Amino acid sequence: MRKSFLFQSLFLGVAALLFTACNPNENQSTNTSSEMKATEVSEDANHAPLLYSDECITEREVVDAQKLWGDGIVRIGNVFTEGGDYSKEAADFIQDMYGYDLSSVLFKPTLASDDQFRSSFDAALSYFVGGNEAYPEDKGFAIKPYTKVTFDNTGIINNSCRMAVAMGNYYFTGTDGSETKVEYTFAYVKDKTGKLRIVTHQSSLPYTPAQ
Repeated sequence: MRKSFLFQSLFLGVAALLFTACNPNENQSTNTSSEMKATEVSEDANHAPLLYSDECITEREVVDAQKLWGDGIVRIGNVFTEGGDYSKEAADFIQDMYGYDLSSVLFKPTLASDDQFRSSFDAALSYFVGGNEAYPEDKGFAIKPYTKVTFDNTGIINNSCRMAVAMGNYYFTGTDGSETKVEYTFAYVKDKTGKLRIVTHQSSLPYTPAQ
């Protein structure tokens, strides 16, 4: 019995070796499959940039972003008044606050009637500081200048997690103390650094019924 068991074990071992030798593609296929999966993961990591954060947007973050926007408008006006490079200040402001480098941006500014929608960075910059021959109607909204911008949110919707939308009135205080009321809708996304970026901005003067 013992000799028979040893003979059977030896026979099975030799058969396994012969089967493996006759099927070299099996191990190669398994290894190739593993290598391909590793390459795919590597390519995804290297070629799929993370543009957006996985974190949900909070109402507090929206309010903070609104304050930063208002402070930025005032800052551009101050640089203009002091004779500084207000165009660069505005360009930095747009780069920081808007998502032109992330996706399409839907921007309908208040004081635009000929070119109502500003879908490019240059078009937005022209609205804020003027000086672009392609947009002759632009006088430079941010270089009016203003001393204060105050947001009054009617509501903030953030139940989709990855985008928040705010609507309400904001008030622009001029150097003479006068205040201009404007209606707005802003939509925000969160970039990979955790900063809110504007991807929709629509604002208009309140409706005045004909007398």
